[in-house]
Amino acid sequence: MNLNHHFAARDSRTVQTAILGTGGFGRSYLAQARHVRGLSCRVAVDRDAATAAAALVSTGIDPAMIATCADADQAQAAWQAGRWIAAADLAVVADLPLDVVLEATGDPEAGARHALLSIEAGLHVVMVTKETDSVVGPILSRLARARGLVVSPVDGDQPSLLIGLATWAQVIGLTIIAAGKSSEYDFVFNPATGQLDSNGTTIDAPGLSDWLMPRDRPWAQVAQARAALATRLPQRAVPDLCELTLVANALGLMPDRADLHAPIARIPEVADLMTDQGGLLAGRDRLDVFHCLRLPGEASFAGGVFVTVACDDPDTWAMLQGKGHVVARDGRTAMIGLPRHLLGLEAATTVFEAALHGTSSGAPAPRPVIDLTAFADADLSAGTILTAQGHHHSIAHVSGRMTPAEALSDDAPIPYYLAAGRSLQRDVRAGEPILCGDVDLDEGSHLLRLRRQQDKVTNWTPT
Repeated sequence: MNLNHHFAARDSRTVQTAILGTGGFGRSYLAQARHVRGLSCRVAVDRDAATAAAALVSTGIDPAMIATCADADQAQAAWQAGRWIAAADLAVVADLPLDVVLEATGDPEAGARHALLSIEAGLHVVMVTKETDSVVGPILSRLARARGLVVSPVDGDQPSLLIGLATWAQVIGLTIIAAGKSSEYDFVFNPATGQLDSNGTTIDAPGLSDWLMPRDRPWAQVAQARAALATRLPQRAVPDLCELTLVANALGLMPDRADLHAPIARIPEVADLMTDQGGLLAGRDRLDVFHCLRLPGEASFAGGVFVTVACDDPDTWAMLQGKGHVVARDGRTAMIGLPRHLLGLEAATTVFEAALHGTSSGAPAPRPVIDLTAFADADLSAGTILTAQGHHHSIAHVSGRMTPAEALSDDAPIPYYLAAGRSLQRDVRAGEPILCGDVDLDEGSHLLRLRRQQDKVTNWTPT
């Protein structure tokens, strides 16, 4: 597709945007927006307006051109003066002549509030905060569509990129066996030292040399052996499950197991592992993740996305294998990958889809198919506050599972990010799901109210 032609309308208008949350994603978007024809981002919002202003300055904006605004009148005056605006609350800037808001706070409750405010203000929402999306994405999309607006995942993060790759495969008639992504951080093995490194943590794994090549061993055995040798490195991450939850709700693809297989694999092995023909999967149309195993200096999959497809015509795929495409050892499955996710650097395509075409980079009408639910990995006592923290917004001693979506009830597993920030009102044993009745829910929560609204919808056909 010629994207310059697809987005030709940007030559005659400028799409005005605001970024909410100026962390890694938000700042990268602010920096890149300055280079994109037909796109402007003069508004930055963070919990502290000074933080938003500092992010603008870091991208090269003259501090004298930045107005720190505490109310809507100040924001309107600054806008009319052509200044850049920093604020601590979306409500301060929601009435400006914006087209699209990018919600990138990473805070599930803030994401819910900001999405509602934006929809009420007549603004499209690019939902970078997948934590919110995993709990109430379908109802937010439905509310937006009722007003002729879009709530969309973002190009630059894996859910949107994977939806794009999978639907491309469907459009050209490929038979999808599995879809997924590589984990955020590679597993880099140095045979000379026997050490394995991931995200700055290095462990001794001398036996891994014997398992670098699968030889003729069963793939399940290879995956199990590698996992055991790397047991001191994390092999399940809540963000991976969260992102694939969004894909499940967009496309109806399902996980093969609730916590994913998550094998440690070299890139050429993905076609063998992510299949139901001698690989790890029990069926087709599955979702999963792999940890990219590589040697120092070898290319990374860069947290990218993939599909595995059936080689329906062996002669064609034999030819493609000769051109370097990844084909399984038995020739029945191939892997097609997109080894990138560039955060805010590529978010403009989603912004333009929403503002210029009124369409989402994800599904036009996502449905609640899968919930990301919370699972106790240690005994948790009543009174424990389930604080989501760190870069991955994970809760200590609580992991995630991709389970069939169901309405909230005392006996239902609680969505992971609905539990975040709340306290337990009864003990939960290690190895058990955390139930809604275990958690002291905040009745004033925007996220909770939206989820209850979502649970009441019985007809999920497009509005």
